[in-house]
Amino acid sequence: MKKPSEEARRRYAEYIQDYKNGIESILAKEKTMKEVVARGESGANYQKLGLADDNLNIVASYLLMSSLSLSFLGVKNETFLNEARKCIYKAIFYLEEIVTAYVDAPFSDYEPGLETIVAFSDESRHNLVRKLGFTIDALEEGFGENSKWKWSFVELEGRFAVVAKNLLNLKTFIAGMDPRVEGYASRMAHLSLSRDLLQQAADRYREKYELSTLRIDDIKAAINFLSAVRRLHIVLGETDQADVVKKKMEIWRAKMENDLKKAEETPRR
Repeated sequence: MKKPSEEARRRYAEYIQDYKNGIESILAKEKTMKEVVARGESGANYQKLGLADDNLNIVASYLLMSSLSLSFLGVKNETFLNEARKCIYKAIFYLEEIVTAYVDAPFSDYEPGLETIVAFSDESRHNLVRKLGFTIDALEEGFGENSKWKWSFVELEGRFAVVAKNLLNLKTFIAGMDPRVEGYASRMAHLSLSRDLLQQAADRYREKYELSTLRIDDIKAAINFLSAVRRLHIVLGETDQADVVKKKMEIWRAKMENDLKKAEETPRR
């Protein structure tokens, strides 16, 4: 590959300076907001929602700078991509601090966090979840299909699925399924997306198990995500769908137990 000229490097550095300045500005704001959160003042969880959103904005700048590196210099910038990956984890962590990282748990276990952000509308929740999803997809595309992070994205996608689901207020959801109630379209879209993400996480963990690790933890995680899908169906009174997922869980669990049995029977050398 032809080495980029000094002129190309100079033009690239000049072109991205505004984006770098923007990132520094957001990071400075984040530092101040974290100090507010640390004091435990009222509204701290709303500040965390803002911090999550700000980190996604930082990711957008990093991804753009990496894309510009490809245009100006002929190579993608792995440093910017890695910084973007860290910022997505930070965004998810802020959301987990509000709604927990519980994959399959009764709503009452993570309800307290949701009660602190009741003014965060259903539309805003859905928009934030969509933004997070688009950002993760863009990062995976930036790294490429054969990236060393390929299988680590399974965990990232799983954590994303969990916060997406846990941002749903299941206590009020049934009443909110009436099309006449404000926010209906956003609520239903958020619910549909959450179910899809949980199922995708289950499939991805099983894929990781079979094609990469053969670790029991991964197939257990896959089954746990299926259980979360089933719990949603049960809460919403979708009995038939819950039964379908239950049968799938039984098949996967049987697969896991059979693999464990084979591993125990394999002679050690």
